[in-house]
This record gives sequence, structure tokens and C-alpha cells, in this order.
Amino acid sequence: MATPPKPFPLFDTFKRFQTLNHLNLSAELPAVRDYLNAFPSELRAVEGYQVVRSFLKSYQGNETTFVSYRTHSERLLLWALLIRKKPILDLRRVDAEAFMEFCLNPPPSWVGPVVKSRFNRIGGRKVKDSDTYEVNPAWRPFNYPPVKGASAEGDESALERKYKPSQGTTAQIFAVCGSFFEHAIDEGYCESNPIRAIKQKSNFKQRYVKDDDARTLTPLQWDYVIETAVMMADQHKPAPGVALEAMDDESRKLWVYHERNLFIIATLFSMYLRISDLVGRPGWEPSMGDFRLDPRGYWFFHVVGKGNKAAKISVRNDYMTTYMARYRTHLGLSPMPAPGETRPLLYALHGRAGLSDRQVRLLVQGVFDRALERMKEDHWIEAEVSKLREASLHWLRHTSATFDAPLRDMKDLQADLRHESMQTTQDVYYNSLDDQRAQSVMNLPVRRDE
Repeated sequence: MATPPKPFPLFDTFKRFQTLNHLNLSAELPAVRDYLNAFPSELRAVEGYQVVRSFLKSYQGNETTFVSYRTHSERLLLWALLIRKKPILDLRRVDAEAFMEFCLNPPPSWVGPVVKSRFNRIGGRKVKDSDTYEVNPAWRPFNYPPVKGASAEGDESALERKYKPSQGTTAQIFAVCGSFFEHAIDEGYCESNPIRAIKQKSNFKQRYVKDDDARTLTPLQWDYVIETAVMMADQHKPAPGVALEAMDDESRKLWVYHERNLFIIATLFSMYLRISDLVGRPGWEPSMGDFRLDPRGYWFFHVVGKGNKAAKISVRNDYMTTYMARYRTHLGLSPMPAPGETRPLLYALHGRAGLSDRQVRLLVQGVFDRALERMKEDHWIEAEVSKLREASLHWLRHTSATFDAPLRDMKDLQADLRHESMQTTQDVYYNSLDDQRAQSVMNLPVRRDE
């Protein structure tokens, strides 16, 4: 099967994106499906598209952010398929460096004027479900800046100008594409971030991008987050002796809401979980019975990962006796899960089993936002506060693993993180223990007594 010859828009408008079926390609435009299926199977074009789509889904709450992230992640996927001829999830540092060079100087066939639409609708004046869509032939992945006084799609002089990205655009490429690979890692699709490797090892390191210190919270910031979640749950706890069923509807919902938030944050952090471990995957929904006590008295959380690959994660006692017991007790259940218990881990407030990944992200973000407010109210300096302002759900997994790395054997941490390669665990969590490294040298003298 021959590779398609030219770049093609893969995602349409913000509004249309929100109508897609994220379980399959049934709601994609036929032209997009045909384009993806035309690539050789070894490039895994459909899989790469679905991971990019999953990444963009995390940003569908804001149209401006969505458009920016769509631009850069779509370019990366198209470049991987058309230029590098490699699955996007198999890219490595050398590929990422080549992609950055490509973005700094794309070929003329990839650059064009700004266009109003990516796809042209074929049909009558009134939009109908039966309408078809074809690619706007003027669309290109990169755009020349518009010239004042020229029409958006009639700027012929643009063809004679050389494309040159701004410093801000280059920084955006690093940020967005780096975030894409972090998303892919967190969802179990790949194990390394080639964009992050560029920041550490190439001449791009200091030019445009700041080091985000592996997206981990400081101990102080984490204390504020978990303390905030506990405080918010405690504030809505009923008086002693009052059962859940005896509370009025509004009070009951608030208590359940905040107890659930505390459980979510403690669960994600305690076991280095990915979002899919908490909300499930097609064909698997996590239940209380997935927490199992082995014959020696150790708790394990059994999960199903990408490709229906089963795994088990060791569970710390403090989590079970404090957070699991609290969550179950407030629901009127026994403190510990029972063998074979089928009750889902999470429920919506109206009683429906399960929550979507977007719902969980929003719940966690709400706790982060309140923790940030508390830090500001307590007059912590901006250097302590700023990182929490950037934090997202994924940071809980990395923060917990970073905290635990000095205290756990590398092989044990690798197993619970479910990294296929120990090299990944070592590179991320054992070669970057800056505090430990700094403390080991801090009090050593320059001169030594003879």
C-alpha cells in the first residue's frame, strides 16, 4: 500500500470534534478515515490518530487551547507518517530533533496562506447529515502570516515569502508535543518522551524552553493538595450519628462529592495510577473487588492496561486503612473490599456507575485550584505557588513516584509503574533526584585537612 503523497487535515473544527465517538472512528469524516487507512499498516496510522485524538479530548473545554494543540500535534502526526515514515509512538530523540528542524524550515509544499476552513461542505445552503465534505485544497499544515489588505485565501504574494516561526511558536511546539508524549506515557501507549530528551540533550535546551522539573509537585505543594481535599470533605461531613440516607439531598450530594474527590486524589497518588486505571477501558471497569488481599496479608490492586494486559499494583497500608476505609465507610460499606465485590470504584452523584476521564480531571483540577488559593492566602512566595498553577492530574503519578524512588528498590517501583523497560524508570526517577544529589555534596568542604 502506497503512502499518501501530501499532508491532509485530520481534525476539523472545535464544534465538530465534540461530536466524535472516542471509542472508534464511526463519526470521523469519510475522507479522514480513507486517508488514514491508505497508509501502510506498519505505520499504525489509525492508532496514532486515536492517541492524538485522545490527547486533544483533554483540551476540548477551551476552543483557543484546542486549536493551538490541534495545530502542533496534527503536524507531528503528519510528519511522522509522511516524512519520517514511522509510527508516532515509536519516535525517539533523534526523530524529535529532526521534527524540530523540520518545523523551523518546512518545505514549500507544507506551507500556505491562512484558510477559513479545513474542509469544504458539498451540499445545499442548509446543513444536512447527508452532506459530504472534501479537503480545502488550499489548506497546509504551516501558514504564512497574512498580509494587511490581502484576502485570507487570495494572498498570492505569500507563496514568495519564506516561512519563519516566531520564538513563541517554537516554544509552543516544545510544550504541546511534549505534553502529547506525556499523555501517551500516562495512558500506557509509549514509555519515553523524545521531546523532553531534546530539552535535556540538544542545543534547543536553553533557547526556548524552561525545564519543568519532570512535572512533580514539591512536598509542600502536595501537602496542601491532600490537606485541601481532606478539609473540603470534613467541612461537609454530617454530625455524628447522622446516616447518609437521613441527610437532605443537597447536603448529601456535597458530602459525597468531596469524599469522592479525596478518594480519587489519594488513589491516583498512592498507586501511581493513570487515569484509565481509575475510570476503566473498553471491556474493563475497575471495581472494589479488584483490590485483593493475598494469603500473606498484602493488598494488590489488579488492573487491565493497554491491549488487555493484566497487571497488579502493590497497595500501601496507609492508603487502605485511611482513605479506602474512609471512602467506603461514608457509603455505608465495610471498611475493606470483600473478595469478588463487583461494586464500581466511582459513582456519579445521581447514582450512575463510573465517571469519564474528563469528569475526573475536572474534579482533581478543582482541588488543585483550591489548594493554590490556600497557598496564596497563607502568603507563600510565588516560587512555591507557581508550579501548582501548572499542575494537572498526571502530576500525581509522577510526584508520588519521585517521592518514593529514594525509598524503594528500582525493580519494585518499575513493576508498580508498569514500565516495560527498567531504563525508563531509571532515567525518569533515579537519575533526577536533585535534592538527594544536592544534599550529598552541600556540606563537603573545598579544602580537606591533611
